[in-house]
This record gives sequence, C-alpha cells and structure tokens, in this order.
Amino acid sequence: MRIALRRGSVAVVGLALSFCANTLSAQTQPTSKPKTSTSASSKTHGTTKKTSARKKKDKGQMTPTPERITEIQQALAKDGSYSTAPTGKWDENTVDAMKKFQTTHALNPSGKLDALTLEKLGLGSTTAGVAEPVAPPNSTSRLTGNSLQSSRQ
Repeated sequence: MRIALRRGSVAVVGLALSFCANTLSAQTQPTSKPKTSTSASSKTHGTTKKTSARKKKDKGQMTPTPERITEIQQALAKDGSYSTAPTGKWDENTVDAMKKFQTTHALNPSGKLDALTLEKLGLGSTTAGVAEPVAPPNSTSRLTGNSLQSSRQ
C-alpha cells in the first residue's frame, strides 16, 4: 500500500513540475506583440489590460460632410432663408437660416438638422417614419428562422 501511495505521490509531483516548467517557458518566450502599458492599479494586482480585437462602433449620428452642408445651404437659399454664398461650414448664418426655415414651415425651430426638416427641404427620405419597415424578399429571421414575409400577411 505504501509503495502505491509513493508511486502516486511521485506521479503528482511529476505532473506539478511539468506544469510549472511549461508555465515558466511560456512566460519567458518572447511574444510578437509589443506589451501595452498598464495603469497603476493593474500593476499592483498583477493583471494586464485586455484590448478587444473588434473595431469600436461609432456612437450616435455622424456630422454632415462639407458637401452635404453645401447642399443644405443651397436648399435653404432656394427657399429664401439663406442669403449668403454656401460655404460648406455649419456656421451661425446656417443656424439662423435653418431656424427661419423651420419656423416658416411649422417645425421645431432648433436650428439643428432633423428628418422632418430635411424632408421639407427636399433632401430627406419621403418614407422615413411613415410606414413599418419591410424585410427584403425571401429573408428569414435570425431569431426564429421563420420567413419574415409570411408573418406580415
């Protein structure tokens, strides 16, 4: 019985040494990625900061391009709300013209772009917010696997 226990203990010790050796060799091997700096709190805890491989998603609505701003300024000028030459910059003249246009067309005079203002300017979608979105033909739901067209009939 003692011989069996000793052999078992030797096997356990051997496995532990093997594990430690593998861990040490993994820590001493150079990596292809440069090490990133860590904050002071992570250094005291012995952890490293993990970075995500996924690209971060932009939050919120993006600002209009200068070309789009010029297009908006031209539409405001056509209406008579904007009196200067289009610059492609969202400046005070543009905000004032937008407020004037929104007031004239019974919209919220915020001076900011919104879907209704763009629609009234002739630059937006005529179907935005009017009807329920329709799925493309022969599409299926990833959640249920059912055809989306059959559920709408």
